[in-house]
Order: sequence, then structure tokens, then C-alpha cells
Amino acid sequence: MPAYTPPLRDMQFVMHEVLKVTEELKVLPKHADVDAETINAVLEEGGKFASEVTFPLNINGDEEGCVLDKSTHEVKTPKGFKEAYAQYVEGGWAALSCDPQYGGQGLPFVVNQCFYEMLNSANQAWTMYPGLSHGAYEALSAHGTDEQKKTYLPKLTSGEWTGTMCLTEPHCGTDLGLLRTKAEPQPDGSYRLTGNKIFISAGEHDMAENIIHLVLARLPDAPKGSKGISLFVVPKFNVKADGSLGSRNGIYCGGLEHKMGIHGNATAQIVLEGAAGTLVGEPNKGLAAMFVMMNAARLGVGNQSLGLTEVAFQNALAYAKDRIQMRSLSGVKAKDKEADPIIFHPDVRKMLMTAKAYAEGGRALAIYCTLLLDKEHHHPDEKVRKDSGEIVALLTPIVKAFITDNGHISTNACMQVFGGHGFIKEWGMEQFVRDNRINMIYEGTNTVQSLDLLGRKVLGNNGATLKKFGKLVAKLVEEEGVNEKMSEFITPIAVLGEQLTKFTTELGFKGFQNPDEVGAAAVDYLRVAGHFVFGYFFALMARVALAEIAAGNTDPFYQAKLQTARFYFAKLFPETATLMRTARTGSAPLMNTDAALA
Repeated sequence: MPAYTPPLRDMQFVMHEVLKVTEELKVLPKHADVDAETINAVLEEGGKFASEVTFPLNINGDEEGCVLDKSTHEVKTPKGFKEAYAQYVEGGWAALSCDPQYGGQGLPFVVNQCFYEMLNSANQAWTMYPGLSHGAYEALSAHGTDEQKKTYLPKLTSGEWTGTMCLTEPHCGTDLGLLRTKAEPQPDGSYRLTGNKIFISAGEHDMAENIIHLVLARLPDAPKGSKGISLFVVPKFNVKADGSLGSRNGIYCGGLEHKMGIHGNATAQIVLEGAAGTLVGEPNKGLAAMFVMMNAARLGVGNQSLGLTEVAFQNALAYAKDRIQMRSLSGVKAKDKEADPIIFHPDVRKMLMTAKAYAEGGRALAIYCTLLLDKEHHHPDEKVRKDSGEIVALLTPIVKAFITDNGHISTNACMQVFGGHGFIKEWGMEQFVRDNRINMIYEGTNTVQSLDLLGRKVLGNNGATLKKFGKLVAKLVEEEGVNEKMSEFITPIAVLGEQLTKFTTELGFKGFQNPDEVGAAAVDYLRVAGHFVFGYFFALMARVALAEIAAGNTDPFYQAKLQTARFYFAKLFPETATLMRTARTGSAPLMNTDAALA
């Protein structure tokens, strides 16, 4: 059976020693009183909830799955899921970062980020039920009417109701411009929606008394394509004027998807038959409104793989210390045993360190992004709000794609550490691999994220936002460039920064001549950019560790951090050279393949 220990020490290191989040938050009137002690206390309790309440349900939830009663269209979640959710609501966990105006605790997003990392490590399938509610909350906060906010936000905040987003249809995946669900206006100002949606995570369940669906649909006179999409809020149960639940709405689960992983989450086929809904935002502007939820979800998906990378690493490390196989190539290490623990074999260490480095780099990036969100929403300086929003928009596809790709690499490596036992269900490792695999696909495949990064976020404004992030790196290089002890961390990011500028310009020029050049290079480009970002954070972390060691701090945590940073720059970061070389081969080797793909 697997085990899980919340990585509170590393979270505290990133927040308080590297990013100094409380100093950043003090500038924000809403969070000026939040201190490190409060953050640490909340996350310590959150870690207990994750490890003691949801983690024990993970394997059984995977084995049992969800069951649909086709006569009632009701879904029964795995044993213990409903009770765990009741504890979640009772503990006030749903309200952590929500506005006090709606009953929330008003804590920074950065606290919620760390809490959800632990929940994802513990049980990704369970965590998706409350996790999607945050996106629905954000979308309604940004675009909902006063009446919609009054009706839905307090219940989403408390966790009494959960939320979903209903985008995809059977004939269209990411290309939402093809969707066909219709919304007919009614005399009272409401709408009746008819259509079919698929792949709706947490689309039906027995954990909350109501489910609030945010649905994309077309008005009768809507233009074709993505410019004719509107957003509607459609509750499972209609809500009366006094806030109580009324009749069952015409939106229900027609089937459950049979999936590779996340069996404990109900991935529903949703049918709308004249379902009552109200318009969110302006007519035909629904995609812009839904992007609030989609961007929140993309950050959340990166966090899912971060959580799985961490828990897979922890279990692989424990196994490698205990499992004996053969003797070390450099001599006997365990004289009292017939063989040496496999942790002494170099390639086992490589697999373990890969997962550890990707977990720690991903954690730093994820926490940084949520700190940017706090600043974007609450900083008193308009320029800081604008810059923070631009940078988090740039980094969102990297969080989604780079961290989930790394999660795939890491969970597979950790399963490999177990050898044949990793392929066996009882150890839990194969479930981490299966559960992580969806993270590279949903909320926009990682190729879509790559196209978004290169085509829209970088080339779309001639690299202006990338240059803003580059200035952060340049500032660090300038500060530490003469520090000999930092050279092994500073030189690689300084060199890559120069290469990335040239690389981006080159791709922009080629893409102007032939758009397929952007498509051919985008995935490689995102990984290069991902390493550039991770390299920056590892350099920041190494700087703190070196300073602590120089000051006489003997805590082995800092030596471990330095060793991880050195491993990252020596063994993982150099991938960028190959990626830039393959990207530069262009689209011809891909597109001139008609005979090969005939």
C-alpha cells in the first residue's frame, strides 16, 4: 500500500524563503494581515485532511469507480467519497480563498494552491469534485449578474453546491466553434437549452445537493464559429426565489465514460432537454467568460500532475531504500545483506532525482503563479495588476503542459523503480501513471497549450510578455553573475535566455512565411520555455540554500536543495539543446509525409 506525507517543509521554503509571499501580500490591502504562522497552520491542518481523510480512499475509489443508475440518472460515487466531502465542507476548506462577502475566508490564492497540491497527491479523482467549483466561482464572480452571484456564489463558497463546465460535444473536442447546443430565449428572460455534452468531469454525483453547470451554447441568431458562443448557468435543481431547491431541471447524466484512470471521478455524458438556464455575461461573448474558468482549470490540471509527481516520488524513494537487488557496481554497500538496496544503482537515482526535481520545480512555479493571481486581483497599483496578469497568462500553458508532461515522465520513472511490482495494482504506482495520463489531454491538449504559448502569448505581441519575464531572469543574472558559487546555476539560464530570444525571433519569421512552421515547433518550444522558467526558480532556490549554508545553517534540507538543483541543471536542463535543434528542422519532415501516411 502506498503512503503520503505532505511536503510542508518544501512549501514553506518556497513561500517564505524564496518568494517571500507574506512580504508581497502585505502590499495588498485585502491580505495585509496574513502572516507566515497563519499560512503554515492552515496548511498543516490541510495536510492532515489530505493524508488522513482522502488518501485512504484513493485505491478503493479507483477499484470501485462510479455507478450510474440509468433509471434515475443519479451517480453513486465510491464508498467514503460522500462522507469525506461532508468533512471537507464542515471544515470550511471550500471557502479558503473565496470572498468573505459570500461567506469565504478570504485567504490568498497561494494558500489554496498548496492545499490543493496535497489533495491531488492524496486523491486526484476525489479532488476534482470540489476543484471544478473554484473555476465556476471565478467565472460567475467575473461575469455573473448580481442576481446570479447572490444565488450561486454563497453555496459554491460553502461547498454545499459544486460546479462544472460543460464545453465539449461528441463531434467537437477543443474546436468549440463547432458546438451545436442551442439556447432558446423565454419570455421571462431565461433560456431553454437543448444539446449533448461529453467528458464532463464531476458532471453528476451524490456528494452535494446541487450541481451548477456552466454551459456553452448558441442563441438562435448566433454567428457561426467561436464568435457565436454564449455562456449559461444551468443548475441540476432549479433554485427558487428564496434560495431553496425546486424542481429537477432538464439536465441529466446519460452515461459515464469508461476511462483509463481517475475512475473515482464521474466523467459524464450530459444531456440537456429544455433545461432552464440564465445568460452569463453578454450574448455571443461566452467563450471569453468561460476562459476565466478554463484558465483556472489549466492551472489546476498542472497542480494535479504536481501532486501525483510528489506522491509517486515519495513511494519510489521509500521502496528504493528498502528493496535489495544485486551489488553496487562500486562495491558492497550493505554488508549485512545478500544484496544492496537499489538506491545505490545510478540509474535508479536518476529516476528518483528526475521526479524530485520536477516536483520541486513545479511547486515553485505553481506557487509563483498563484501569487501573481493574488497581485493581479488585489494589488493597489494598476501597472502591477496588469503586469501580473500578463505574466500569469504567459506561464499558464507552461504550468498546464510542462508540469503534466513532467508528471508523465516522473510517474512512469517511479513505477519503473518498483520493477515488476510497479505494474501490480496493490502498490499504487500504476494508478498514479493512469490517473496522470488524462492531465496531458483535458483542458486543452498539451499541443494546444504549446500553440497558445508560441502563437498567441509570445508571437502574438512580438515577445513583449516574454521579455517581461526575461527581465526577472536578467536581474538575477546581474545580481549573481559575479558570484562564483552561483555560476553553475546562473550561466545556464543566462545562455538559454540569449538563445531563446534568437530562437523566438527565428520561429516568428518562419511562421510569418508558413504558419505550419509554428505548429511544427510549438511543442518543442514550450519545453524549452518550461526549462527556462524552471531554471530561473532553481537558481533562486539555490541562492537561498547557499546563503543559509554560508551562514552556518546545518539543516540537511539546504544541502538536499543544492544537490537537486545541480542534478536538474546537469541532467534535465540540457534537453533544451536537442529541442531547439529538432524545432529548427521545420515543418517539412512532418508535412511532406503523404506517402508515409497514405
